[in-house]
Amino acid sequence: MMRRNRTLVRVGFALLALVLVAALVLPMAGVAFGAPASSAAGAGGATTTPDAAASSTAGTADGAEPADVTGPVVLLGTAGLRWEDLSAVGTPALWTLAEGGSIANLVVRSVRSSSCPADGWLAVSAGRRAADLPTGQFGTCRRLAEVRDAGVVPGWEEYLQAASEASYDATPGLLGEILAEAGTPAVAVGPGAAIALATPSGTVAGEVLSAPSDDAALAARVSEAVDGAELVVVDLGAIRDPGRPLVAVADPRPTPAPTEEVSEDAGEEKNPLMDPDRATQVLALDARVAAVLDALGDAGSPTVLLASLADSGRVPLMQVIAADGPPYEEGLLSSTSTRQPGIVQSTDLTPTLLSLLGLDAPAGLVGSPMTTEPGSTAATGRIRTLQDENAHAVAIRPLVAPFFSALVAVNLLLYAAVSVGFNRRILDRVSARLERRGSAGGLTRLLRNRQPAAALRPLRAVAVTVAAIPVASYLANLLPWWRAGSPGLVVFTATACIAALIAGAALAPPWRDRLMVPVGIVTGVTVLTLALDVLTGARLQLSALMGVQPQVGGRFYGFNNSSFSLWLAASILLATCLAEPLVRRGRRRAAAAVVAALGIVVVGLDGAPTIGADFGGPPALIPGFALLTLLTLGIRLTWRRVVAVLAATVVVAVSFSVVDWLRPPAERTHLGRFVETVLDGGLFSVVGRKLAQNLDNLFGSTLTFMAAGGIAVVILVLLQPLRRAARGEDPGAYGWLAEGSSLSRLGADAVMLRPGLIALAVSLGIGFAVNDSGVVIPAIGVSVAVPLLISVLATWLLGIRRGPAPASPRAPDPLRPARR
Repeated sequence: MMRRNRTLVRVGFALLALVLVAALVLPMAGVAFGAPASSAAGAGGATTTPDAAASSTAGTADGAEPADVTGPVVLLGTAGLRWEDLSAVGTPALWTLAEGGSIANLVVRSVRSSSCPADGWLAVSAGRRAADLPTGQFGTCRRLAEVRDAGVVPGWEEYLQAASEASYDATPGLLGEILAEAGTPAVAVGPGAAIALATPSGTVAGEVLSAPSDDAALAARVSEAVDGAELVVVDLGAIRDPGRPLVAVADPRPTPAPTEEVSEDAGEEKNPLMDPDRATQVLALDARVAAVLDALGDAGSPTVLLASLADSGRVPLMQVIAADGPPYEEGLLSSTSTRQPGIVQSTDLTPTLLSLLGLDAPAGLVGSPMTTEPGSTAATGRIRTLQDENAHAVAIRPLVAPFFSALVAVNLLLYAAVSVGFNRRILDRVSARLERRGSAGGLTRLLRNRQPAAALRPLRAVAVTVAAIPVASYLANLLPWWRAGSPGLVVFTATACIAALIAGAALAPPWRDRLMVPVGIVTGVTVLTLALDVLTGARLQLSALMGVQPQVGGRFYGFNNSSFSLWLAASILLATCLAEPLVRRGRRRAAAAVVAALGIVVVGLDGAPTIGADFGGPPALIPGFALLTLLTLGIRLTWRRVVAVLAATVVVAVSFSVVDWLRPPAERTHLGRFVETVLDGGLFSVVGRKLAQNLDNLFGSTLTFMAAGGIAVVILVLLQPLRRAARGEDPGAYGWLAEGSSLSRLGADAVMLRPGLIALAVSLGIGFAVNDSGVVIPAIGVSVAVPLLISVLATWLLGIRRGPAPASPRAPDPLRPARR
């Protein structure tokens, strides 16, 4: 029976390793040998072939051919418009525009959590995140003023000041400067349009016209503007939530005497859409869009972009964007900045406009030209898909904080149960105090009981379940929980049930009493889930409890901060489990080869520009796997070897960025853009911003308690008793658990446990230092590693109570090998 169980374990691990290698290596091999990368909507645009990118990035710095645009390019800008506002009957103009072209959800995240109209227009102007100065009234935004004197945008100096304080390296006026240098005829209609086409000095590149509040007058103004212009930008006004009006901010400059042009539209400073009722504002916007589209009827074949550039209030939400005319077909908009069909960012508009105009885009832009992912469904189906994605993003937002609070609480309770519940000194003191009071006789006997086997089994089950919660939170996103009447209850229940199922599989009778097998199963499921998700476009991470909130405008592909920490911890622990049986058989080279191979795949998926494109990931992953490989081989760690590992880490990590930087600008990820930032002298601003974010997370997050608690448990409950036992001293308050057996025997029964923990500690420490997410990296890693370590300890203690282990030669300590 024992031999059969061992065979089952070996076969299980072999199948797991085979599936993992096949799932991770084969797609990378296809890319390496020139296999065409899929760009279908189902793949999420995770990879892009050079030919496909070149055909869709007209006007970039690599000299690609301009897009086939025969008429003027027209950008219609508004704010606060979402896909749920549209209907075929209520908003016919907007619906028709969406039906005939490419559509997507637009992420308008700016410097602050919610964006104002000025923020959206500044993003078009700068090609980066930029924002107006705060008004001093939370949830309110500045009312934009028409250009009245010498063509200078009102408040431009304040926009420049805000950009310099935001540390996003934004240069308001970049788009206008490019247009002016190229001599491209452009017209700005309305105050927001003037911001978009302003030059760095605040003067508008091209002609600037005011935007009448009357629809017919606006149509006449647009018809006048498109005559001879290659780019026309129109400010249609902003939709605002009730109680969140646009406030007037005084312009410090003197107001000149009104001209005939200004007096004609004397009331234009008021938002033409403003009304307490949101539905009425949407109807008014649809009427203005209809009037503008009618005015464009005689302009040949214009390319029209309709974009809602800002939020309607305090709550950040994804907005509407639609593109009609050449080169856009019916389908979903996408860009290489998101790699997600149906999701683009406001910073993609600047490179898109330049691409459509056939102009070279500067290398410093963070966005990419928008292209069409042909859709197989009708327009109504595409719109419903976008509405569903927005509903998903809205539903997850209020659930993230309770989930992380619950995760912290569960981990802290587990740590307390181990630290306090098995501390013999504390138990003896409590029982003695109860005896003196003459009460709780049954409880006293329980506390005096030195046979904790009954508590170790449930402790092990709980610990494995807690370790499975993170990956279960991603798998729960396979269910359409956000469509339920109580989405929070459904997703939390689904996460708990999936975690219990994973724990049940890990603790199945054939292998539950083997020290490292449950750890290998939990970490194997975690690694396989995240790897498949990344290779298929990272759709599982979108709007997941530990994943990406799309409206935040962070990472849309590869690993986000939480996912990376989970990926790091699970992959190193999985490598430890795979190496354990080989090392015990004396096959150290084979074990080291397994560790190294898994490490190459893990680093490649995280750092490759076409897959993960993570700048802060490889510097944390490479040292951990390198040290684990050396310890698996039995090589002593010296300062020279450690320095060599760090040097190799720097070379490999930098090479990812340099390779990405050598690609055409439109195809670069933030890896290549970081190199460009360094070359432009912006290194210190980036480092300063990331350091500030790191410190904010460290002192302002409940995850700090989970990280500190987990580290304390490892030191006090495991490492300290092991050191004392190894020195022949009293193992302390936890030594009674071993029933006279030396706790140092645990290191011989799980040979790779200590090397794995060392490698994990090094990687988590480096990840904490080099990532702006700060304490998130060690905290999430601890939430997986420490519960699994507790389960290993519980399994080992239960094994002692079942009798002596079969005689086997003591495995050598990998930290004190004979090899020099």
